[in-house]
Amino acid sequence: MINKKVNTVQEALQGVEDNMTIMLGGFGLCGIPENAIAELVIKATTNLTCISNNAGVDDFGLGLLLQKRQIKKMISSYVGENAEFERQMLSGELDVELTPQGTLAEKCRAAQAGIPAFFTPAGYGTEVAEGKEVREFNGKMHIMELAYKADFAIVKAWKGDEAGNLIFKGTARNFNACMAGAAKITIAEVEELLPAGSLDPNEIHIPGIMVQRIFQGEKFEKRIEQRTVRKKN
Repeated sequence: MINKKVNTVQEALQGVEDNMTIMLGGFGLCGIPENAIAELVIKATTNLTCISNNAGVDDFGLGLLLQKRQIKKMISSYVGENAEFERQMLSGELDVELTPQGTLAEKCRAAQAGIPAFFTPAGYGTEVAEGKEVREFNGKMHIMELAYKADFAIVKAWKGDEAGNLIFKGTARNFNACMAGAAKITIAEVEELLPAGSLDPNEIHIPGIMVQRIFQGEKFEKRIEQRTVRKKN
């Protein structure tokens, strides 16, 4: 029986070193691998290139790595609610590569599928297209985008089994699904870890073949970036 379970987050992150490129799932604070990010802060791993939709907020998630100056380059689709991210980008302290959100997702999915590059109309005629091959398809101009190359992908799922199969819950699926299997090594952090064979095959979102290590997180704060409630009448 295949068993990809590791007992601790420390064991899961073995081999993560300075100057590596790491994909991190999530959208803002939704579905981020909280335990793994906290451990990266403790490990003081530095000069990282991080690929994530955005960096969340200042004092949580990737914002903690930015505070400690552990990220040298951020590849994302927008700055979001992170004031420190914005400050470091505008001051030139942080190398930032902003990518259209759909393109970012497809660059992950292409890496996941083993596709080296693809053409997309997104970004044509803008700074995004600078230095990239341009071709016309069906009367519309497209630019060539390369799939990402990452050392590790760290994703977060609701449930998983010891064989690495994953089930996501609601919108927390987001970028986690396309990042799983899109790096040399994929680490899955899950809320509930079950024996292999416990999950209904019809409910599995990501098969275990795309995951090399899986562990159960100890706690999840699950912060909400912005919460708006209606005033009581």
